[in-house]
Amino acid sequence: MDTPRPFFFIKKWPVFYEDNHLLVLYKPAGLLVQADQTKDASLLGLAKTWLKNRYQKPGRVYLGLVHRLDRPVAGVMLFAKTSKAAGRLGEQFRTGSVEKKYTAVVEGIISRPSGRLIHALERISGKSSRIMAAPTPKTREARLSYQVLDTGQSKSLVEIDLETGRHHQIRAQFAHIGHPVVGDLRYGAAAPLPDKQIALCATGLSVIHPTLNETRRFVTPYPEGWPWPKTGDSQDAPPWNWSALFPEIKPYIV
Repeated sequence: MDTPRPFFFIKKWPVFYEDNHLLVLYKPAGLLVQADQTKDASLLGLAKTWLKNRYQKPGRVYLGLVHRLDRPVAGVMLFAKTSKAAGRLGEQFRTGSVEKKYTAVVEGIISRPSGRLIHALERISGKSSRIMAAPTPKTREARLSYQVLDTGQSKSLVEIDLETGRHHQIRAQFAHIGHPVVGDLRYGAAAPLPDKQIALCATGLSVIHPTLNETRRFVTPYPEGWPWPKTGDSQDAPPWNWSALFPEIKPYIV
C-alpha cells in the first residue's frame, strides 16, 4: 500500500519531498520566498511554522534558504533543514552544478524550435536587469538553452534548461529576442495576467543529496490554471496562484 504524500497545511498544497536534511515545496506565483519590507507572508516563514507544528518543535526552527524564485514565478523550491545541508547545497548552486528546468509561455512564435541564448546581463537596480551589447565590468554572462514544446495563438510554450542563475535571466533574455514571458510587464509583455503572475514555472530541480551523495530530482506538474491548453489538468496539480491558497492558509500566518 502506497504511503500518502504529505501536504503543506492543506491537501491541495503538496510536499514534494522531505527527509532529515531537505524540504521541497511548491511555491505558488505571488508568494514571496523570503519576507521583505512589505511584511507579506513568505514561503520560508510558512515552512518554519509548518515544521514547528508538524514535529512540535520548541523554540526557533532552522530552515536554510539556498536559492530563490521571483515573486510572480511559481515552481519547485528546495530548503535545507540542517546547516550541513545548507552549506553543501549552497556550494552546488554557487558552482552551477544544479540542474534547473523551467517552463514558460512567451509571446510570439519562436522561429527556431531549439537554441541556446548567451548574453551579457547587467543588474541595473534591485528590481531589473538588462542585456548589454558587449560585456562590461558590471555584466555577468547569462546562458540557457531552450526547446519549443508547442505553439498557438501567437504564443510559444518553451522548456528551458537554465545554465546560470542570474537575476531575472530568463525574463530578460527572452524579452531581448522579442518574446517576453506572458504577463511580464516589466520586460515588455503586452498585457498583465489576472493575479499579476507571469507565465514562468520552475518545473524541475536536480541536486546531489547533501549526505547520501546521490542525485535527487524534484518536479512539479503544470499548476492548475497554467495558460496553455491541456496543461494543469493533472489531479496532483497545485493551484498556480497564492490568491487561490491564501484564504485557507491565512489562519497559519503569524
